[in-house]
Amino acid sequence: MHTFPVTVYYDETDLGAIVYHANYMKFIDRARADWVRSIGVDQNALREEGFVFVVHRIEADFLASARLEDRLTIRTAVKSVSRLRLVLDQKVYRGETCLFRALVTIALVSLDGKPRRLPEELTGLGELGALLTM
Repeated sequence: MHTFPVTVYYDETDLGAIVYHANYMKFIDRARADWVRSIGVDQNALREEGFVFVVHRIEADFLASARLEDRLTIRTAVKSVSRLRLVLDQKVYRGETCLFRALVTIALVSLDGKPRRLPEELTGLGELGALLTM
């Protein structure tokens, strides 16, 4: 499981100092990018080769509110992997309280939008999925 710290800043909140809902997507996106980098996938090199990651689907649940200056942790774990898609279980925590959770399906596409096989750094995680899943 990969963890990524986030501190909630003023510009990420609404008038009530509560995190605006769309910012949870930004938090998990940053954590996903950090996770991909941590397993050795160079997204700049992929783009230079003509490929980019896209989010295919997100299923999200807002469970509780994060507030201004909260210190959060985003936990990312592999739920399932195939040659074309990777499903990640991403959760946002304040301490031990889960505030937000999402199942995020990502895919690799060519710059003209055609699906491509995922890099081996990702497809090799199939056997590790059970160990990495929260």
